[in-house]
Amino acid sequence: MSRSVRLVPACASVLLALALPACTSGGVQGAPGGSGVRDPYFPKAGNGGYDVAHYALRLSYDPDAEHLSGTAAVTARATQDLSAFDLDLEGLDVEEVTVEGEKARWNRTGQELTVRPADELDQGETFEVRVRYSGTPRTITDPDGSEEGWLRTESGAVGLGEPTGSMAWFPGSHHPSDKATYDIAVTVPEGLRAVSNGELTDETTSKGRTTFTWRTAEPMASHVATLAVGDYDVRRSTAGDLPVYTAVAPGQAKASAKALARLPEVMEWAEYNFGPYPFSSTGAIVGGEHDAGYALETQNRPFFPGAPDTGLLVHELAHQWFGNSVTPKTWRDMWLNEGFATYAEWLWEEDEGGDSAQETFDALYDHGEDRYEDLWSFPPAKPTGAAHISDEGPIYQRAAMVVHKIRQTVGDDTFYDIVQGWTAAHRHGNADTADFTAYVQKQAPDEDFDAIWAQWLYGDGKPEDR
Repeated sequence: MSRSVRLVPACASVLLALALPACTSGGVQGAPGGSGVRDPYFPKAGNGGYDVAHYALRLSYDPDAEHLSGTAAVTARATQDLSAFDLDLEGLDVEEVTVEGEKARWNRTGQELTVRPADELDQGETFEVRVRYSGTPRTITDPDGSEEGWLRTESGAVGLGEPTGSMAWFPGSHHPSDKATYDIAVTVPEGLRAVSNGELTDETTSKGRTTFTWRTAEPMASHVATLAVGDYDVRRSTAGDLPVYTAVAPGQAKASAKALARLPEVMEWAEYNFGPYPFSSTGAIVGGEHDAGYALETQNRPFFPGAPDTGLLVHELAHQWFGNSVTPKTWRDMWLNEGFATYAEWLWEEDEGGDSAQETFDALYDHGEDRYEDLWSFPPAKPTGAAHISDEGPIYQRAAMVVHKIRQTVGDDTFYDIVQGWTAAHRHGNADTADFTAYVQKQAPDEDFDAIWAQWLYGDGKPEDR
C-alpha cells in the first residue's frame, strides 16, 4: 500500500519521538500490511505487505481431548516497509508471537491476527514470525454449506482447506496467490499415523508418542495443505521413479484396492496428456465414508471420503496439474481448476473405450439440465457469489464444455500443445482467466475464439452456438 516517507536525522527530539510511531536507522515510517488481498469472494483471505516463502509447523494432536498445540514459524519477505502485518487464524488460543526472535505485540479481530514487531520491517527484508498456539481446532462452514477446516473422524481428524479452512489449524496467509514450501512435524499417540503433503522425511517414537515429519519442497497453496491423523494403513510404492504414498482408513482397503491399483497407470496417462508431473511424490488418502462431504485435491495425495472410483481418482490427480501446480490467482478462477479436471474424466473415458468427449459434450448440451439444474445458471468465469464457486453445473460441467470448444476449434494436435504449454508456462505459479484466454489466442493466432469467450465462458444462459 502507498504511504508517506519522512526523513529525520535522529530520534533525539522528544517532539519527534512523540509524533512518529517508530524511528529506524534510515528514518523510514512503515505502514501496516493489508488484512486481506481483496479477493472478489473472500476479501479477508490472505494478507498484504509480505509474501510467504516457507512454513515450518511443529504440531501435537491428542484426538481423545481434541486438543492441538503447535508452533508455526513463517518465513516471509516484506513487500513494503511494515509497521504491522496480519496472519489468518480462526479460533485457537495464541500464547506468544515473536518476529526475528524478539517478542512482538499482537491482537486479534475475527480471523485476523495482527502482529506488531518490535522493530519495523524494511521492504525486501526476509523475516521469520513465530506463533505459539493451542486449543480445539474449529470446523468451518463454507458459504455453500459444506464443512472444512478441522474435521473430526472416528480415530482422529483431517484438515481440509478449500477455500479458507487451513486457518483453522495454522496461522498464515491463506489465499491461493501466496504459495510456499512446507515442513510439517506432527506428534500423535503411538499407534496412530499422521499423513501430510510431500515426502515423509522422519518418523520417531518416544514415550508413547510418534512424530511424523513431512516436507513439501515445491510451492503449495495453503488450501491444498492437509493433515490426516488416524488409524491409517500407510503403504509406499512407486509409479515409475515417483514415490507413491497411500493411506487408507480401516474398512476401506478392499473397496479402494481396484482404483488405487490403477494409480500408476493414471499417472502415466496424465503425464502423456498434460506434461511432466509437477511434484516429487504422489498418492492418495482414503478416509472413512463420513469423514467429509467431498473429495479434495490436496497436494501430492488427494483426500477421498471413502473409496473412490477410477473416474474420481482421475479427476483429483488431474488437479495436481490444474489447480495445484497452476493455481488460480483468485477464487473467481475456479473454473480453470474444475473445468480441466472434469475434462480429464472425459478424456479418460474416451481413451478407455467409453463415450467420446464429443458425445459427452453433446449429451450435456441437449439434456444436461436434466442432471445439473444449475448448468446454465451463470457462466463459468463469473460465479454469482462465494457460495457458488464450486457449483457442479457451471464450474465443472460447463467449464469442461469450454475446454472442449477450444479442442473443437484448434484440433487435437494444437489442443494438446496448448494444454502442455499452459502447464509448463505457469508451473508452480498462479494464473487467471485473462492469462488463459490470452495464452490460447497466442498459441492459435489464426483462430477466432471470440464466440467461445463471449458465449461459453462469460455469456449468460445456454449458448446458441454449440
